[in-house]
Amino acid sequence: MSLRFIGIDPNTGDHESPTVRVDESKQEIVIQGWKPGPGLAAQCAAFEVPGHAAGIPESEAIVRVPARMAPMIREACDAVERAAARIH
Repeated sequence: MSLRFIGIDPNTGDHESPTVRVDESKQEIVIQGWKPGPGLAAQCAAFEVPGHAAGIPESEAIVRVPARMAPMIREACDAVERAAARIH
C-alpha cells in the first residue's frame, strides 16, 4: 500500500485527528474521522437508495469530518485521479 498523507484537521487537538490520506496503488481516498453518535448512525442506516438495501454493511463505516477539511478532500480527489491516469 502506498499511503500518502494529504492533511489533518487544522483545529485538531492532542486526542482528535480527522485525517485525509490517499492510497495511490488502490486509487482510494482514506478518511479518518469521528465515529457517529447513535442518532446519526440510525439515520444513515435507515436511508434507502433505490436498488440498495437500507442499513450499513459490516464492511463499511460512517465517519464524520469537519467541513473545514473540504480542501484536503478535494486534494485527495485530485491525487487519486492523477494516480489513475498514471496507471491507464
